[in-house]
Amino acid sequence: MGRATGRVCEEFSYGYYYYGICTFGGMLSAGTTHLLTTPLDVLKVNMQVNPLKYTGMSTGLSTLLKEQGPSSLWRGWSGKFCGYGVQGGFKFGLYEYFRRLYADILVDYNRTFVFFLGSASAQVFADVALCPFEAVKVRVQTQPHFAKGLSDGFPKVYKTEGLAGFYRGLVPLWGRNLPFSVIMFSTFEHSVDLMYQKIIQKRKEDCPRVQQLGVTCLAGYAAGAVGTVISNPADNIVASLYNRKAENVLQAVKKIGFPNLFTRSLPVRIIIVGPVVTLQWFFYDAVKVLNGLPTSGGLRQCVEEANLSA
Repeated sequence: MGRATGRVCEEFSYGYYYYGICTFGGMLSAGTTHLLTTPLDVLKVNMQVNPLKYTGMSTGLSTLLKEQGPSSLWRGWSGKFCGYGVQGGFKFGLYEYFRRLYADILVDYNRTFVFFLGSASAQVFADVALCPFEAVKVRVQTQPHFAKGLSDGFPKVYKTEGLAGFYRGLVPLWGRNLPFSVIMFSTFEHSVDLMYQKIIQKRKEDCPRVQQLGVTCLAGYAAGAVGTVISNPADNIVASLYNRKAENVLQAVKKIGFPNLFTRSLPVRIIIVGPVVTLQWFFYDAVKVLNGLPTSGGLRQCVEEANLSA
């Protein structure tokens, strides 16, 4: 089988312009969607760190409002917007780059392997960029008197814990986000293919852009739901470490309890992550479409045609 050339490269024929648009789209989509879910994120983190006090979504929300007021629900918004904006830029932009790089290197490649490898490579860099913001955000959300936001939170973490304080949760963050990312991107790509081949029964290029964006939303929700379940244990560990409830991963697992790793805060995470991932993919592809680029996924037909003509 010859090397895939031709139409599969259409997405990447714009050079740095293409990757720049993808990076900008990732920053805008991730930063905006995570900002909108800040109240739910505040509730989720407090449920993880103080499960005896915040026992459920309704009671936890009531407790937060009663003790700390409505403004507490937006605590850490700057860390959410900036941190996940930076992470989104790296995640989406580098995914597009690494996916093409590995597809070129691995000539007779397995598509799922390329999706896994490309998303994992991108996520490693994305989480290094996110980690300092996450360190400040979690403390601001769960420790009311720690800091007001990034401007006073960053110097306080550095003064008390040094540079290591920003990266205390990097390994658990990888543990949470790497499985989520590889599952999310792979599920998204295969969901797009499935919908075009089995449901719509047309090539993506033959469908109107509105329909393409609709496929993006459905595939994005499926990707978010599957990724949430996979990543929930590591998410609980990250919250525990950043709030000094445990000194290392093993201690965190012991204190939380193995079954609770999978169930604690899972409903609220599903409520948060499903719509967030859906909106991320929609905003991301909307930015691409507005700049004359094709929507994401659905490359199988292009690859097969290119192989036949090679």
